[in-house]
Amino acid sequence: MLLKDFPAHVVSKFDIHKIEPWSEHFVSLEPAYLEELRNAADKAGVTFANVAADGVDSPYSEKADEQERASHFYKRWINVGVGIGSPSVRTNIPPANRAKPDAGSLAERMKPIAEYAAARNIVVHLENDNPVSENPFFLAELLDRVNSPWLRALPDFGNSLAALPAEEVYGGLDQMFARSYGISHVKNRITEDGKTVAVDVARVFALAAKHNYKGYFSMEWDTEGDVYTGTTSLIAATLKNIS
Repeated sequence: MLLKDFPAHVVSKFDIHKIEPWSEHFVSLEPAYLEELRNAADKAGVTFANVAADGVDSPYSEKADEQERASHFYKRWINVGVGIGSPSVRTNIPPANRAKPDAGSLAERMKPIAEYAAARNIVVHLENDNPVSENPFFLAELLDRVNSPWLRALPDFGNSLAALPAEEVYGGLDQMFARSYGISHVKNRITEDGKTVAVDVARVFALAAKHNYKGYFSMEWDTEGDVYTGTTSLIAATLKNIS
């Protein structure tokens, strides 16, 4: 399926009118293509809640050229958010060879990104995904050091369960929701190395309520089973817990 056909498909399957496209599904970043996506979404009565963008260059790399490529990647996807009318983008922090994550030095490199985003009215989100470079406690420290309303946390319900004990996971999500703003990824389980771990969905929604979270909940079904049935179950669980 082409990305431009996805908005209408989501409406027909789930009666949902907000979507969060992934960078891997964009066939171009040229203005004409972005305008085509925006027009297709408008025609379907859909708007963009966020854009999830994954790159390979790390902003905390010791190599200046890699730092520059990472900065360019962030700025390019901020511009994509502007182009399709998304209020925010989620960019990743890949691990860097031989470089240990350091919130202090990384904060200095992320401050210009937050300023660039602010100038374009786009919020940048950071997600607890990679167990080392995107550990939820590390992200919380990083966000506090940058201290910008334009750089915020994206709490993913399940990702951290692949690397941390359950109590640390929910403690980390508590920290993430305290710094969240516009988007959160809903999962009810995660499979890693053949092992499936269940998410305490009600507990995570309680953390969101504790911090008065008012952003979007994005359905992310990425385990075994029929994707439509799975996504429908996530929607039902979400509606139950926020009602």
